[in-house]
Amino acid sequence: MKLGPARARVLVADDHPVFREGLARAIRERPELELVGEAGDGRAALAAIAELEPDVAVLDVKMPELDGTEVVEALVRDGSRSRVVLLSAFHDSATVFRSLEAGAAGYLTKDASRAAICDAVTAVARGETVLSPEAQDGVAKEVRLRVKDQRPVLSAREREILVLTAEGMSAPDIAKRLYLSPTTVKTHLQHLYDKLGVSDRAAAVAAAMRHRLLE
Repeated sequence: MKLGPARARVLVADDHPVFREGLARAIRERPELELVGEAGDGRAALAAIAELEPDVAVLDVKMPELDGTEVVEALVRDGSRSRVVLLSAFHDSATVFRSLEAGAAGYLTKDASRAAICDAVTAVARGETVLSPEAQDGVAKEVRLRVKDQRPVLSAREREILVLTAEGMSAPDIAKRLYLSPTTVKTHLQHLYDKLGVSDRAAAVAAAMRHRLLE
C-alpha cells in the first residue's frame, strides 16, 4: 500500500487558553499538519517538546516560567531537532532580533490569521524561515542600530582631522589649517588609528569609509 506524505507534527504553547485552542483547532483542520501537544507555559512547553519531539513548536513569546525565546535557547543548547515559530503581540525590534539570534525559525504577530500561521508552520517544517512583514522591519531596524553602535566614537577634532586626512592633507598641512602644532595633530592621528584599529593613514581612511564616518 502506498503511504501518503508524512504530516508535520506540531505543538502549541500559549498561556491564553482561547487563543491556544483556536490555533490548535486550525492546525487540526490542516491535512499536512498533526497536532501532537499543547502547553500553557514555557517550562511545560520545554518538557513537552523534549517528550514529544514535534517537527515544529509554535510558542508565544510572552509566557510564564520561561518566555518563548528562552525556550528556543534551551532547545538549541540541548540539540533538539524541533524548529520553533514564535508569536508575539508586540513588534519590538530587539525582541525579534534576539529571538532569531537564539535560533527561532519563524516570527509572526499574533494578529496574523490562523491560515497565515498554519502556512508559516508548514513552511518552517520544510526547513524555511518565515517572518511577518512587521518582524522583517524589526530585524532591519535592529541591524541598522547595531551597525551604528559599532561605529568608533570620534571627538569633533578627531573627525575634523580624519576628513582632512581623507582629502590627502599631510600632518603638517593639517596643523597649519587648524592652527595646531604638528605634534598635536600626530597625537590626534594616533588616537584615530587606535580607535579604528589601524596603523597608517591609508588604512584609517579605508576603515573610516567602511564605518561610514566620512558621510
